[in-house]
Amino acid sequence: MSHTDNAPSDQEIQERLSRVRHLILDVDGVLTDGRLYFDNHGNELKTFHTLDGHGIKMLQQSGVAVAIITGRRSSLVEKRAHDLGITRLIQGREDKYSAFQELFANEPHTLENIAYVGDDYPDLQLMTRVGCPIAVPDAAPPVKERALFTTERKGGLGAVREVCDRIMQAQGTFDAALAPYLTHVEK
Repeated sequence: MSHTDNAPSDQEIQERLSRVRHLILDVDGVLTDGRLYFDNHGNELKTFHTLDGHGIKMLQQSGVAVAIITGRRSSLVEKRAHDLGITRLIQGREDKYSAFQELFANEPHTLENIAYVGDDYPDLQLMTRVGCPIAVPDAAPPVKERALFTTERKGGLGAVREVCDRIMQAQGTFDAALAPYLTHVEK
């Protein structure tokens, strides 16, 4: 969907987000800023934003499952997924749709209940099939054109947190997820 005359209404976006049961994330350009960092010894470095991580934890606690499908392989991504309690992780796969089919081979699912956040051409295979395709601001134009919406925040800089918050808001679980942080204990 393009952000032109055919752009979905806020109500349509809310309705689709309210049905999300699984959020699938790309890594480079979504959970990171998309740049690849290497040290002098050839070791890869990645930076992840704490806002995204906490948003993922809150979303999972609200009942929405989170998975990662990425084209590159990295022990850093494996560690990050483990730290966030994400058990569904497929790395080194450019064919995101067949990777998705493997993840859900033994679990009933409906594509309209899946949200996917991507930024580049390999993401289109899955984005064009799910009910809630989402892009980040610096995504390739064909990706943004086919997204239900584009986040305000960039990949690696809080885009995933924005998606998590919007899903919880649409599902009416955001206030309950936020409540523990608003409690005040008087001494």
